[in-house]
Amino acid sequence: MNSYNVLDLFCGCGGMSWGLSKKGFNIIAGIDIWDVALKTYAHNHKNAKAINMDITDAKPLDVMREIGVDPETVDVIIGGPPCQGFSKNVPASWRFLEDPRNQLYKAYLRFVEEIKPKVVIIENVAEIYNAFNGIVREEIINTLRDWGYKVEVKIINMSLYGIPQKRRRCFFFASRVGSPSFPKECDHVLSGWDAISDLPVVNQGEGYDGMPYTFEAENDYQRHMRKDSQSLYNHVANIMKPTQTARISSIGPGQSLKDMPPELQVKGGYSGAYGRLDYTSVAPTITRWVFHIGSGRFAHPREIRGFTMREAARIQSFSDDFHFLGSRNEQAGQIGNAVPPYFMEQLADNIILALEGKGEAYQQLDLFSYGLVQS
Repeated sequence: MNSYNVLDLFCGCGGMSWGLSKKGFNIIAGIDIWDVALKTYAHNHKNAKAINMDITDAKPLDVMREIGVDPETVDVIIGGPPCQGFSKNVPASWRFLEDPRNQLYKAYLRFVEEIKPKVVIIENVAEIYNAFNGIVREEIINTLRDWGYKVEVKIINMSLYGIPQKRRRCFFFASRVGSPSFPKECDHVLSGWDAISDLPVVNQGEGYDGMPYTFEAENDYQRHMRKDSQSLYNHVANIMKPTQTARISSIGPGQSLKDMPPELQVKGGYSGAYGRLDYTSVAPTITRWVFHIGSGRFAHPREIRGFTMREAARIQSFSDDFHFLGSRNEQAGQIGNAVPPYFMEQLADNIILALEGKGEAYQQLDLFSYGLVQS
């Protein structure tokens, strides 16, 4: 297989790059302004340049010269321009198209225009699809088409791609050499427990970097997560306050704030707060608040504690050989803001088809016989 070169813009800790690197892509550089995330990026992507740079008003070809990358060698540009202005977490009355947080996709597109990669992947929150009556979506599509790209857009439900969480994101897949198409959805769904049940038991205050596995992998997902790892990192359980411990102790798997005794409930808390993972259900969306036990259904279903960052990473589909740097809170931010790498592993096969000039018809007829897509 050819080793295709990838440039990652707004790279964060590198979830998109990690998924593609697992399928043989050559990650040449990741660019962001997030210091600790770039340290994690550099630690895991040993052969890539990790560049701390604000590209909002940068000239792409000047940037390429500065970081020592020949633009003509870039086959694929990937990235997720920050999306706070589109997110449903921002009240509707506060959203406006001219918000600077809604304009970062334009910086991304400038790099595409000047570098002219063969394939472009843009990830964003699902809300960008219909935001402002679809103006941004249509601008991205029409701009890329004007530059000679074929474009496909899809809201991806990650739980339908073997990733054990409720996470919806919008992906733009553009190609100027072959037909872009998305992978086939799975016919089965994993629970959050399916992702983490093999990890060593740790109670509050326990765990350390480099700890050994103590249980055998129980399913294909766990085996895939452990494939290139001999020991565990980031599997450390936080010590909770006594009140938090009492709250989690008072409820069972799948229960949350509303199921607690009245004297333990938080006034004004939403129903999912202080929730424990259910054994049989897909996990909730892993967010940057996963470090805080009261910010969602982020408590372990068996032990009386919150998720370790390795458990959060497993649910986000980071393989165990990816090590996060920084404080617990900083690790949570990196995990919650990342693109699930396992989805990018699956998308990698379709990117290769596009780069090889093969189209949707080829995918429908021959992909399974070549073993490129999992059902």
